Amino acid sequence: MIKKFLFFTTILSGSFLTNLYSQSIGYDNNGNPVSIDGKLIGKNYPNVITTAVPFLTISPDARSGAMGDVGAAISPDANSIYWNAAKLAFADKDMGFAISYTPWLRKLGINDMSLSYLAGYKKLSKQEAVGVSLNYFNMGSITFTDQAGNAYQDFRPKEFAVSVTYSRKLSNKFSLAPTIKYIYSNLSGNLTIPGSSTVTKPANGAAVDLGAFYTTDARVGGMESKISFGAVISNFGSKLTYTTSSRKDFIPTNLKIGGAYTVKADQYNKFTFAADANKLMVPTPGVSDGNGGYIGNNPNDQKSLFSGVFGSFTDAPGGAKEELREVMLSAGVEYWYNDLFAIRGGYFGENKYKGNRKYFTLGAGLRYQMFGIDFAYLIPMAQNNPLAETLRFTLHFDFKTKAREENILIEE
Repeated sequence: MIKKFLFFTTILSGSFLTNLYSQSIGYDNNGNPVSIDGKLIGKNYPNVITTAVPFLTISPDARSGAMGDVGAAISPDANSIYWNAAKLAFADKDMGFAISYTPWLRKLGINDMSLSYLAGYKKLSKQEAVGVSLNYFNMGSITFTDQAGNAYQDFRPKEFAVSVTYSRKLSNKFSLAPTIKYIYSNLSGNLTIPGSSTVTKPANGAAVDLGAFYTTDARVGGMESKISFGAVISNFGSKLTYTTSSRKDFIPTNLKIGGAYTVKADQYNKFTFAADANKLMVPTPGVSDGNGGYIGNNPNDQKSLFSGVFGSFTDAPGGAKEELREVMLSAGVEYWYNDLFAIRGGYFGENKYKGNRKYFTLGAGLRYQMFGIDFAYLIPMAQNNPLAETLRFTLHFDFKTKAREENILIEE
């Protein structure tokens, strides 16, 4: 409960970015980064990017969760709506559903937080598919107190996003998919913070994803293979505010690029190797220059959506080196035996100055007729990591109907 209180107090005491820009990093008169106590730390300083509704960046399903959080180019299923909806046009089943559940922060002794994900798709033809998903983050219950520790409100914060997508092949190897989503985040209800005139409120907004997918068959070393590539810009949408002030926070707009290679060793054994690279397309926090100004983004400036997103590749105070630090890498492998049983493993890495999330993942899956189940387990590299022992569970239901008779018109 104490950990929850600290988390929500930070949120409710002002906007996310206001707190972000007031980190204990500055510059001395010689332009060297310093901490708040004046200790020189060179150019290696923590400068973490945070946004509103970060739950949108949490892997919701156990298959990708067991492969180091890769998903841009691996084979399609119902959870492709989250990772890259363009893959749905290449789904080999007529219809599919998936239900995922992730208990959250159990390592901290919190037993009432969880992430749930429901997704489904329907093929309209061999060339197109539609899909819908619900991503729900339950933050349990929290008691708000004043500075003296007196309780004044119990609340159950929650967030969710509803997505609708349309995926279509533009050729036998390439597809595109736009996705629209509605985002709702209620962290405190309508609350007047004691000792101030600040009033909180639920935040809501809209966003879009745009995914592209390319896949082709090949023979490598005499074995049947498939090579796939995917790219997605996700969560490009309206900024959010949790108070009556005019200040708004960016949501986690993200660029994901990935590839996957699948090879059939024989009629029973199949391997997939995949890797993704991610970069948040939101402003990097600026730092004080020690003379009343800022290097990089000024916290008093309210960047517009387009200038913030498209300027995110060149706005880091540390230049190109810091921009490269903001790229998160993930890689995973999946082994299937006779399309019935799978084992998976992966790794996710984030620079130590940009959040330092580094962990290995393991998992397994089972498919039988139209039913499937996956689970994943997270193993952080650092001790006492709050993500330690995170488990994910996913149920799959896939349906294949009789093939449609289609007339293909070829225009010359």
